[in-house]
Amino acid sequence: MTIPQHIFRAYDIRGIYSEDITGNIATQIGQAFGTYIGGAGKRLVVGRDVRLSGETLENALIEGLLSTGCHVQDIGIVPTPVLYFAIVHQAKDGGAMVTASHNPPNWNGFKLCREKGFLIAQGMGMEKVQEIAVTERFKLGSRGKLEKYGEAVADYSNFALGKVDIKRKLRVAIDTGNGACSGIISKLFRDAGLEVIAINDEPDGSFPAHLPEPNEETLSELKKIVVEEKADFGIGYDGDGDRALFIDDRGRIIPGDITLIIFAKYYLEKHKGAKVLYEVSCSSSVEETIKAYGGVPIVSRVGHAYIMDEMIKENAVLGGEISSHFYFADVYGFDDALYAGLKMAELLSKTSEKLFEIVDSVPKYPSTPVNVYDCPDEKKFRVVEKLTEEFRQMGYKIITIDGVKVIELNGWFLIRASNTLPQIKMTAEAKNQEKLKQLTKFAERKILEKIREI
Repeated sequence: MTIPQHIFRAYDIRGIYSEDITGNIATQIGQAFGTYIGGAGKRLVVGRDVRLSGETLENALIEGLLSTGCHVQDIGIVPTPVLYFAIVHQAKDGGAMVTASHNPPNWNGFKLCREKGFLIAQGMGMEKVQEIAVTERFKLGSRGKLEKYGEAVADYSNFALGKVDIKRKLRVAIDTGNGACSGIISKLFRDAGLEVIAINDEPDGSFPAHLPEPNEETLSELKKIVVEEKADFGIGYDGDGDRALFIDDRGRIIPGDITLIIFAKYYLEKHKGAKVLYEVSCSSSVEETIKAYGGVPIVSRVGHAYIMDEMIKENAVLGGEISSHFYFADVYGFDDALYAGLKMAELLSKTSEKLFEIVDSVPKYPSTPVNVYDCPDEKKFRVVEKLTEEFRQMGYKIITIDGVKVIELNGWFLIRASNTLPQIKMTAEAKNQEKLKQLTKFAERKILEKIREI
């Protein structure tokens, strides 16, 4: 069966169920992944989120893996961080999560992992898996063994609870959005001694309450509940539970880079001189705060695969993205929205300050939302390459680890090709509104000129 090329993305494999991804395609991906990982005797963990197509695709994927001789442990419906944990904690050779993360209900896909939970991504194995799948050069062998394991969540919970120290009872409001965290995170928090107000806490792959992406619109009910119920903080989770969007006690959503700053201050008080990772689109406040608290700031490409790789390589204590993925050395360096909630409770339990006061104390600079410019897939990376050359020739200070970031004394702008859509994205930040307007206008002009030229 011909596999659509476009389902292979920067960090995962993803598409519309029954159109882009079918059971047969899932089996082929299992055969390709099993071949890539080494086949006979390799030990893998497989889990899924709550999507209605999840069981069908998981069974088909497992069938493909078994046919290559891999031994598979099926851990059922779990949040993605639990799958990562299971791979590392049980010293498996890799694993796969059947999920489309925050995409609409009719989507599904696969996150593929190597040993220690390292994600297979572009430049980190995805091209090879794609090549094997498309050419059907599978190495099939004696059928592997399948084991059903229902204790992965309990194993994770025991481990995570042993890593936190919550000093006083707090009230937390959560919206799991009927996703993979439903019924799991509320129990975890109660076991940690927290009072929990939970909404949309029943797993349902049709996502009846709202789309599985936490944002201002989907979390409007939760924001009201946080204020009305006088909760100390709130959290909204995405479909597979690897993103945690925090809400302060005044009902305001906290941007991911501001949350990272709050975590960085807390961790650097205990780990003097430690390294903290952040990605290129984060506010300048992140770097400034890390330095001010005696830490070492390290900038990374956007995306789980790249940040986790750097977390391990640099032995960093903490990492984060503006999209509200948070990475902790405490839990093997991967992004973990469940653990992020526990650590937020821990740090708040040790201070008399309200979360809104902590948020308001963080320096903030004027910035733009992400501006999007349509550009064909086959041209978008070329446009960014040409802009990079031009900015370098113009004498600007630039960072090129993920697109091109142009840095001036009082501000910066970042231009990068979307990894998933035919678009170029631009965002900017400055010390004042006038400078922001100037940078935004300049960057937009350059992008549109280069798109027309190429």
